[in-house]
Amino acid sequence: MQSTAFDRSSLDIRPLSERRHDLNLSVVSRLDSRGGAVCDEQLKIVAGRIIAAREKKASVILMMGGHVIRSGVQNYLIDLIRRGYISCIATNGAGMIHDFEFALVGATAENVAKYIKQGQFGLWKETSRINEYINQGYRDNQGMGQAVGKAVCEGDFPFKDISVLAAGYQCGVPVTVHVGIGYDIIHEHPNCSGAATGETSYRDFLRFAGVVENLEGGVVMNFGSAVMAPEVFLKALSMARNKAHRQGRSITRFTSLVCDLRDLGGNCRAEASKDDQAYYFRPWKTMLVRTVADGGEGFYVRDKHSQTIPGLWNSINDLEIKSGSSHRRRQSAQEPAADEKGG
Repeated sequence: MQSTAFDRSSLDIRPLSERRHDLNLSVVSRLDSRGGAVCDEQLKIVAGRIIAAREKKASVILMMGGHVIRSGVQNYLIDLIRRGYISCIATNGAGMIHDFEFALVGATAENVAKYIKQGQFGLWKETSRINEYINQGYRDNQGMGQAVGKAVCEGDFPFKDISVLAAGYQCGVPVTVHVGIGYDIIHEHPNCSGAATGETSYRDFLRFAGVVENLEGGVVMNFGSAVMAPEVFLKALSMARNKAHRQGRSITRFTSLVCDLRDLGGNCRAEASKDDQAYYFRPWKTMLVRTVADGGEGFYVRDKHSQTIPGLWNSINDLEIKSGSSHRRRQSAQEPAADEKGG
């Protein structure tokens, strides 16, 4: 039996006003110098490495899954972007979608169990606007994160102040989006272009690999991404090391941090046996062992994102105060000049 392509024009696409949101602005935390955030010695060490990386202009990369945006820590990430502590944020399609919906309607997330029964999961009109921005970015030679960040930053979005993508665009810090076709709800919609989606996300991958080229002496972090972050980082690092090797350079001495909920036991710096199910948890073997094996160092902190990201932010602030840093500590930096913007 020969299959035929699905006719997307037959879909019933409804307005977001009809959707029951699981999350709203009440989950978004304000910057808090303590606020119950986890205080972990490993976060303090990594905070020191981040400050050192900034001083030597080495890359500080933060990779994250969509649940980081859902956890309400946007203001902490935006503050670190504005203060120059993050060189690049890499996320998946879900992270982009949650960020967009929060900026647009101040709410996000739907009850999958409920809406999949109705065949309505993901089929919301306003969210499909992301495809329009991606399609325009494709024509304008932009990456996916840049295109959507620009649209939110310059458009009529009532809650754009909590958009990580908009902050990245405004400050000239890349927010790269790494997608798989069919992974995200916007791929269900008639205005989704596979060509534009693939090309703009690939541009983001190449931009991400360019940031990895400057990782010697820097930091790479993974908050809650079990597949995207370790796999994208692995390929980008191989490309960057290949080029560096031919130039007589090395990219070996950097710090990695993984924050997640999985119990990895006592020794996270040795690879688990293939007979152990933990072996197949990619962040462990890829980011904490294999990629730092020749001079780097990996750290693992087990806790919720609502605790670890504020905890890292607090640790950076504490070290700034102790060192008497002349950089802005607790308040947002001045907005960049217009010619510095670009996402």
